[in-house]
Amino acid sequence: MKPIRILGVDPGLRSTGFGLVEKSGKNLAYVMSGRITTDPKASLPERLGTLHSGLRELIAQTRPDQAAVEIVFVNVNPKSTLLLGQARGAAISALVSEGLEVSEYTALQIKQAVVGNGHADKTQVQHMIRRLLSLPEAPGADASDALACAIAHAHGGQGLGVGLGAFAMKGFRMRNGRLIQEGAKAR
Repeated sequence: MKPIRILGVDPGLRSTGFGLVEKSGKNLAYVMSGRITTDPKASLPERLGTLHSGLRELIAQTRPDQAAVEIVFVNVNPKSTLLLGQARGAAISALVSEGLEVSEYTALQIKQAVVGNGHADKTQVQHMIRRLLSLPEAPGADASDALACAIAHAHGGQGLGVGLGAFAMKGFRMRNGRLIQEGAKAR
């Protein structure tokens, strides 16, 4: 069975984290991680272009099979939320333009898949990333979040796109944040 390369992306305007893992059967292996940064003094279109071209270059170099992106949470500051949404759009556009299937995950789904607790803090996520991928030290925050997104996808998450666990989820659906069997009543 050919290993599947999964690129996780944690979008941000200042810094977009990326993490690449390889899934072979039930085994996960770390390939690489890092971040793409933009010049805060550049115009918004220039910064979005930097993110877009940076991700396209990364994809050309690493040839992932699938991609997973964290969904933006709604911030108290509408301007920050809008800017983050634009960075996310640039990232998704780059992934799709390179022919990748993109699945989307909430922070809750990612933390649940990686730590087993949807309300885990960043330190717990970084610790689990380090353990799951047998890394000598935890990656930076942006890279760690991106790796967590890739791991959530590799662990069979469906996100809001089609993930690796789509067939296992047949006959089930989400209701109020819980997985329930079709036709069953929610408690």
